Amino acid sequence: MAVSSKCLLLFISLLLGYGVLQLEATADNQPYRTSYHFQPPKNWMNDPNGPMLYKGIYHLFFQYNPKGAIWGNIVWGHSTSTDLVNWTPHEAAIYPSQPSDINGCWSGSATILPEGRPVILYTGIDPNNHQVQNLAMPKNLSDPFLREWVKSHDNPLMAPNFYNKINSSSFRDPTTGWLGRDGYWRVIIGNKINQKGLAILYKSKDFVHWEEAKNPLYSSKKSGMWECPDFYPVLIKSKLGIDTSIDGPNTKHVLKVSLDDTKHDYYKIGSYNQDKDIFIPDNGPFHKNSRLRYDYGKFYASKTFFEGNSKHRRILWGWVNESSSVENDIKKGWSGVQAIPRSIWLDNSGKQLVQWPIKEIETLRLKEINLPKQVLKGGSVLEVSGVTAAQADVIITFEISELSKAEVLDPSWTDPQLLCSRKGVSVKSGIGPFGLLVLASKGLQEYTAVFYRIFKSHSKYVVLMCSDQSRSSFNHENDETTYGAFVDVDPVHEKLSLRSLIDHSIVESFGGEGKACITARVYPTLATDAEAHLYAFNNGTGNVGITTLSAWSMKKAQIN
Repeated sequence: MAVSSKCLLLFISLLLGYGVLQLEATADNQPYRTSYHFQPPKNWMNDPNGPMLYKGIYHLFFQYNPKGAIWGNIVWGHSTSTDLVNWTPHEAAIYPSQPSDINGCWSGSATILPEGRPVILYTGIDPNNHQVQNLAMPKNLSDPFLREWVKSHDNPLMAPNFYNKINSSSFRDPTTGWLGRDGYWRVIIGNKINQKGLAILYKSKDFVHWEEAKNPLYSSKKSGMWECPDFYPVLIKSKLGIDTSIDGPNTKHVLKVSLDDTKHDYYKIGSYNQDKDIFIPDNGPFHKNSRLRYDYGKFYASKTFFEGNSKHRRILWGWVNESSSVENDIKKGWSGVQAIPRSIWLDNSGKQLVQWPIKEIETLRLKEINLPKQVLKGGSVLEVSGVTAAQADVIITFEISELSKAEVLDPSWTDPQLLCSRKGVSVKSGIGPFGLLVLASKGLQEYTAVFYRIFKSHSKYVVLMCSDQSRSSFNHENDETTYGAFVDVDPVHEKLSLRSLIDHSIVESFGGEGKACITARVYPTLATDAEAHLYAFNNGTGNVGITTLSAWSMKKAQIN
C-alpha cells in the first residue's frame, strides 16, 4: 500500500518521539539513588519485615509495591545475603491469596521455632478491610534461600476482639515470638483504643492456636496508634545480643513502638514480669515527646533480630522514607531505602541503647584518607580531599579545650529539634557549631551540616547534635526539616566523635559513638556525584581540636 510522504514523516516522527521518551525513562540518570543502602531496583518500599538468619543466609523481607513508586498493592518483597551488604532478590515471599489477606499483606515478623523451623506471622487485610493475623511457613526447609512460602489453612489465627473494643482498623504488626517458662509462646500486636496505645498480648502452645491475654503487655494514654512494636531482651553491661526468649537477672527488656501520629520510633527500657506478663518501664510511659528514640531523623517501622551464630548480635533494620514529593518519586521510579543495619546494645549506664553500623559495611571502604591532628579555629572550613564525597564513610573526633566559652543553656530549651532549628549552622556561639559539611557544592551554595554545639548548664555541659538540611538543596519543595538530639557525653573527660555514612541522598550520622543517631534524606541540585565535596568546619568563636579524621570512598554494593 502506498503511503503519502506526509503520513510517512508523521510516522517517523512518532517513532523517534517514542524512542526519545523511552530513552528518558530508562536512562541511568539517578543522582539520588543509593549505592550501598538496600533498595529494590524500582517501585515503593517501606517497613522491613521478619529479618532473620537461616542456615547461614540472611533474609530481609520488606513491604513492597510491585506496581509503582507509591504505597499500595502491598506484598512481601524478599532478598537474601551472606554478609548483610550485598543482596540477591527473589520473588515475593507473601502476596494476597487467601480471604484473610486478599486486600494486602502488611507487616509482621519471623520467629525461629526450637527445631530450627522459621515461621512468619503477618497482618492481612480481609474482604471487610479488617486487620487480622496470619501464619506462613517455608515450603521447603532444605532450601536455605526460603524461596517459597505456604500459608496456614487455619488463617486468620488472630482477629479483633470486638467484645474488648479492639479497633479492627488498628490491629497490626505482630512481633517475633518469645517462649515463656510456662511453655507458652507470646507475641504482641499494636493497637489503639481512642488515643490509648496498646501492645496486645497473645499466647499459644503450638504457634497456631492463640488466645488473647487478659491484659496488654503495656499501654499508654494519649500516644495514639502503636505500629510495628518490638520487644526483646538486652544484656546488662555487654554488647552481645541474646535470643528473644531469654530472661534473667542480667537482662533488661526493650519495648519499641512506632508512633503513627509522629512517624518516629520510640523505646522504653525496663523489666518484664513473666508471671504477670507485663512490661514495667524504668522511666515513665510513652508519649509523643518521649526522649528515647532509635533515630532522631527519618527512621521508622524498625525491626530487630537476633543473630544466633558466633557473632551473637542483635541487629536493627529501619525504613528511611523520602523527603521529596510524590511527583518526584514517580519520576524517579522508586521510593524508600533501608538504613544500614546496626548492631544495638544497652549502654553501660543502663539508661539508653547504643547503635553502630555493622562491621561488614567496612568491607566497602576503599583507600583511607587521614588528616593530621590540628586546631580548627573559629570560622574556618577545611576540605577533606581525595574522597568520593557523594559515597563515603567519615569519622571525626573533636577535643574541646575552651569550654569556658560555652553558651549558657536556657532552662526552657528542652526540645533538641526545636533548638537545632533555632540555632542552625549559621548561628555562632562560643563552642559550636562544629562538625561536617556533607554533600556540599564547591562554593558551599548547597550543603548538609551535621554538627555539635555545647552549652553550659549549672555545673555540667550539655552536648547538642544537629543535622541541618536547610541548605541541602536549591529545590525547596523537599522536606528540609532540621533534626536534633542531646548526646550523653561529658566533653570535660571525653572526646566527641561523629561518624557519617554518606550515600547520594541519605546521610546517616552517629554521635557519641552511637549514643545518638540522626538520618537525613537530601536531594542536592549542585552537589551530586563528582560535584559533591566534604568539609570539616567550625563556625563558633572558640577553637576546637581535631584529634582524628579518617574518610573512605565506598564501593558500590551488589544489590540487584
